[in-house]
Amino acid sequence: MPTERVTFPGHGGDQLAARLDLPDGPVLATALFAHCFTCSKDILAARRIAGRLAAMGFAVLRFDFTGLGHSGGEFANTTFTSNVADLEAAARYLDGRGMAPSLLIGHSLGGAAVLKARAGIPSARAVVTIGAPFDPSRTLENFGEALPDIARDGQARVTLAGRPFTIGQDFVEDVSATRLEPAIAHLHAALLVLHAPLDETVGIDNATRIFVAAKHPKSFVTLDDADHLLDDPADADYAAAVIAAWCSRYVPMDRPAPPPGAPEGVVRVSEVSPDGFLQDIQSGPDHHLQADEPKDAGGTDRGLSPYGLIAAGLGACTSMTIRMYARRKGWPLTHVSVDISHEKIHAQDAQGAETGQKIDRFDRKIRLTGDLTDDQRASLLSIADRCPVHRTLEHGAQVVTTEVIDTA
Repeated sequence: MPTERVTFPGHGGDQLAARLDLPDGPVLATALFAHCFTCSKDILAARRIAGRLAAMGFAVLRFDFTGLGHSGGEFANTTFTSNVADLEAAARYLDGRGMAPSLLIGHSLGGAAVLKARAGIPSARAVVTIGAPFDPSRTLENFGEALPDIARDGQARVTLAGRPFTIGQDFVEDVSATRLEPAIAHLHAALLVLHAPLDETVGIDNATRIFVAAKHPKSFVTLDDADHLLDDPADADYAAAVIAAWCSRYVPMDRPAPPPGAPEGVVRVSEVSPDGFLQDIQSGPDHHLQADEPKDAGGTDRGLSPYGLIAAGLGACTSMTIRMYARRKGWPLTHVSVDISHEKIHAQDAQGAETGQKIDRFDRKIRLTGDLTDDQRASLLSIADRCPVHRTLEHGAQVVTTEVIDTA
């Protein structure tokens, strides 16, 4: 996916560093992502979610809050309220580019921030929280014995996730005074709450309170045994898939006409990570699946193999062709199922072949259910050979390859 490195002024005028992940095709909608407390825009969960949404046509802006990552400003001078203001500034930047965000996603304290910021981002139609606290002041539990030092000296150094940060008294007072319940009750947007029951950083009770305070439409999905930061790529990918499926119901997406010569549109395949073989496959904004290799081939077995996808296409096309023929004839076919298996065989084993090379063989077993005559069954089995995918496999196809060079 193409990515632009951009900056925009935050709440105090400091330049905030951001990545704008773009789809390979036209932008159908825009999402704004808020990272977890003291994290950055490049955390695994943010990257995986942005990649998944970009594959379905979203532009996704993820940025570092003031004083964090590559953004300017002093973290010690920030507060929860300033984070909300940074989100509103990010939304204004996107609006200025003609991409006002319709989806807000927040992780941990970033989830609390998007709930609060929604009122100032009227374009947002849907909000997603991941491991978000209902009471932002729970963040203070991470500061341990430093709170008296902060109160006495106005600020103090604390260690969070193995890194030192300076926390100011303004942050403590601001987060202590923040109440999310009114913002949640008047969200005026669809809400998806994602939370792990075993989250040791922000307890599952927070998800319950957010969900209860919200009005419909609202959804809750458990992240099972995931940790708070979704450090396991499988957990991050699952959260990304859930968000993608859910938001397609609530976020309007302008669907472009398919390109000339491609009546079914373009199927886009994007690797999830260079470390494995998992692939995101997107056909338009509504249809998504994954491809992978088996574990014994170095994959994670989280999707059909490429040959499995070919077999699925042959089986689906066979079943559809039989159904259309039976429907047109008015025959009592009540159900069709097709089993496909694939193997490599020596060419001389195939009819009429005399070479010693190996070729692909697909074995197809068709089950027809219904009060059909023998002649009707024979006709339906015969029509299966006229399925378009069957013909393509038998006759071969021309694959024309060109390289696309990103100019960004």
